Amino acid sequence: MSPINSINLSRIFSKLDNNGDGLVCLDELKGFLDTIGIIASQEELELLLGKTSLDSIDFFFFYDAITKQILIKVAIIRFICCEELQRTLSRLGLWDEQCGKDCKSMINVYDKNLDGKLDYEEFKDMMFDN
Repeated sequence: MSPINSINLSRIFSKLDNNGDGLVCLDELKGFLDTIGIIASQEELELLLGKTSLDSIDFFFFYDAITKQILIKVAIIRFICCEELQRTLSRLGLWDEQCGKDCKSMINVYDKNLDGKLDYEEFKDMMFDN
């Protein structure tokens, strides 16, 4: 499963780069994180990232890391059903109903016990299947 393609991620980066300098500053990044429900101060972000802005490559790596962390936290808390997966992907800005993606299909591929939900081990297999 690839949550978002590079074209859409580039669009997100461009929208965040308010001044068009090719960098997303911590203030712009914080605004994005607030939108998807991740609360972090600018000081925390600077400590975490070790810099005051991200170029597009750094942003792609950062986005990939936070997406996996959020989805893993959701999986640890409970089994994931289709609706929960769709809701989480929507919150992250990764769900587009017009793309025709089907959460049931994504879950069915990794649902080894056929209960219609992903437990933690099934979810790990989905996230790290390369």
